Amino acid sequence: MDWLFNPEIWIALITLTILEIVLGVDNIIFISILSAKLPARQQRPARRLGLALAMFVRIGLLLSISWIIRLTEPLFAVAGHDFSGRDLTLLVGGLFLLAKSTYEIHDCLEGDEGHRSAQVTASFASVLLQILALDVVFSLDSVITAVGMVEQVGVMVAAIVIAVGVMLLSAEAISAFVNERPTVKILALSFLLLVGFSLVAEAFHQEVPKGYLYFAMAFSVFVELVNQRVRRQAPVRLKKAYTD
Repeated sequence: MDWLFNPEIWIALITLTILEIVLGVDNIIFISILSAKLPARQQRPARRLGLALAMFVRIGLLLSISWIIRLTEPLFAVAGHDFSGRDLTLLVGGLFLLAKSTYEIHDCLEGDEGHRSAQVTASFASVLLQILALDVVFSLDSVITAVGMVEQVGVMVAAIVIAVGVMLLSAEAISAFVNERPTVKILALSFLLLVGFSLVAEAFHQEVPKGYLYFAMAFSVFVELVNQRVRRQAPVRLKKAYTD
């Protein structure tokens, strides 16, 4: 029980928890946008199950630390760039995020609408598969970061569980905020484009400091909040694949 009185462990736990929450915000936004394609009764279960999947994926990767470390070893080189398993995962995940965000922006502005129509409604399983694919990318990046910061697996697991608990409590509020405000939703999708770009850049060993990305996102949200306070105009209506 000595760890209870070890300030280094508590500092590491707090630091990792904050890191997991910050990285998890992107996940919540993506989950919120994807779950909005489902009927209203399925949206909350999809968000909660998506976050639970994120937690189990991260814990599973943590328990496979030796495998994770091997992912950073070069597998092959192209044009003078070494590529590891982590690089390939980030590249595929970044391209997926770029493509998916672009598709969602198009769908919001020019997509089809329907009333309980199978043609325009996403299935629960397909939404979960897309959430799981992104969970793996974000989880791999955050787990490798955590492994480099702390040696105690228990601390890392505790940080993940606490962060997911915080995200579960805030998921509904964030989802409502994003989905009820068209400009915020488009901004959120644009943020995901930024994250996708940063993942692709990292895959080519061109690290984009996360602080710059999050500052740009925070400043954009601040400007949008000012716009909403100053301009009292009726919001545009985005296309919805599923209308009750």
